[in-house]
Amino acid sequence: MRVSWSSLLADVRACEKCALCRGRMNVVPGEGDPNADLMFIGEGPGAEEDRLGRPFVGRSGELLTKMIHAIGLERSEVYICNVVKCRPPGNRNPAPEEAEMCLPYLRGQVALVRPKVIALLGRVACQYTLREQISITRDHGRWFERKGVWMMPTFHPAALLRDPAKKREAWEDFQKLRDKLREVQHG
Repeated sequence: MRVSWSSLLADVRACEKCALCRGRMNVVPGEGDPNADLMFIGEGPGAEEDRLGRPFVGRSGELLTKMIHAIGLERSEVYICNVVKCRPPGNRNPAPEEAEMCLPYLRGQVALVRPKVIALLGRVACQYTLREQISITRDHGRWFERKGVWMMPTFHPAALLRDPAKKREAWEDFQKLRDKLREVQHG
């Protein structure tokens, strides 16, 4: 049985499966085109995302939006979410048990959106979606195919803000995303 958006969002908003729920201001399920061909998955919400209940709206989100525009898309044309839907304290990486509790929600989102291409933003997103040991420095821009969906690890926008020298490599990755998206849409 396929889950509906309304039931998935209600479940996410009511979730108390792990301790992250106790510190949240808002749950951050995700946003964008529910039928997008391109999906972005990050690790978890930060302070601004927790405050607003929207993914990637802080400085990292501004950069992600610019990168999406640079490949000819609007933010409203893609779907953006995170592995965990509540902010880990101090913006730490989600603990394995926290991520495992949220993975059914992420799987539900992927099943509902049915993207053709997924950009995995950072190591944590890769760890829980690809289930492989990924080094972003080594594996960014590399394609993985899972159940007919093309997935590519790339740098998290926060990493690019910390180390602007990586922006050129990230731009190359985004060009690959654009090209793969065109290929699967018209192929």
